[in-house]
Amino acid sequence: ALFDFIAGELAKFIASESESDKFRLPPGRQRELGFTFSFPVMQLSIDSGTLIRWTKGFSIDQMVGKDVVAELTKAMDRQGVDMRVSALVNDTVGTLAGGRYDDKDVAVAVILGTGSNAAYVERAQAIPKWHGPHPKSGEMVINMEWGNFKSSHLPLTEYDNTLDADSLNPGEQIFEKMISGMYLGEILRRILYRMASEAALFGDTVPPKLKTQFVLRTHIMSAMHHDSSADLKVVGDKLKEILEIPNTSLATRKTVVEICNIIVTRGARLAAAGILGILKKIGRDNLRDGEIPKTVIAMDGGLYEHYTEYRNCLENTLNELIGDKLAKHIKLILSNDGSGIGAALLAACNSQYN
Repeated sequence: ALFDFIAGELAKFIASESESDKFRLPPGRQRELGFTFSFPVMQLSIDSGTLIRWTKGFSIDQMVGKDVVAELTKAMDRQGVDMRVSALVNDTVGTLAGGRYDDKDVAVAVILGTGSNAAYVERAQAIPKWHGPHPKSGEMVINMEWGNFKSSHLPLTEYDNTLDADSLNPGEQIFEKMISGMYLGEILRRILYRMASEAALFGDTVPPKLKTQFVLRTHIMSAMHHDSSADLKVVGDKLKEILEIPNTSLATRKTVVEICNIIVTRGARLAAAGILGILKKIGRDNLRDGEIPKTVIAMDGGLYEHYTEYRNCLENTLNELIGDKLAKHIKLILSNDGSGIGAALLAACNSQYN
């Protein structure tokens, strides 16, 4: 059903574009596709990959262990779409490719959206698990799957632990569950629920809606966090609209905003620490004799693009960690839909008609 939906939407797009002669293919030429698939796969070729596991709340057991390109190809056949997948691309790799196409100094790509991941350019000789011939460039792209990072050093709280235990993938994607857009609003809900239960934050009774998982999505949290009105009207309106709490005091609204700030500050600082870890790995974390290559980091994802407080905190933290002198050599850029553009570019590079 999932792949039939994708193929169906693809068929609609093709039907709309074919009205223009600009997109008409020469006779006998098959359309080609770059397929961005933002889940962990075992990929042994450019145009195939076996799903390892789902993330971001997806759970389709019968797909695990199957080739996602083969499934999409079968779905396209069912929809009558004559198209070949020329490149299967993780979203971070796509963002890196799209960024590198525009700017040769792009060396890292980070996704901060519903989920989170990162990729970077590594020297082939620094990859111990690679045993094949090195590419001519001497470099390879590493898809980190950093969302699955876990460590005793991560500042996990009881809210993180219960969120993880209640998730569809307990014990996995721990880092992602602390920093990404799917989970920040749910962390807020869990904190508010405890404060309502134990400290009567919203009065003598706990609002029933507050018991519903994921009732507070991160875009709602962002709207409340960015409320700059004197009486925090947006916060009051969202609490009334989403949680059905008719009246809240200004003090209560300020408390909600402060909790938003604490959650976002932690998430953004952790994400910045992850970026610093990449810079350390590729040797771009200090000025050696005053020399360091310019490093551009392509950022993609709705959380980074739209949650201003999150983005500002991440950028300020990274500058704090690397210092003012090094900050002049490190640049973060927004790569809007970089993953889709990068996948198209990689598909073009691997076209059967090259």
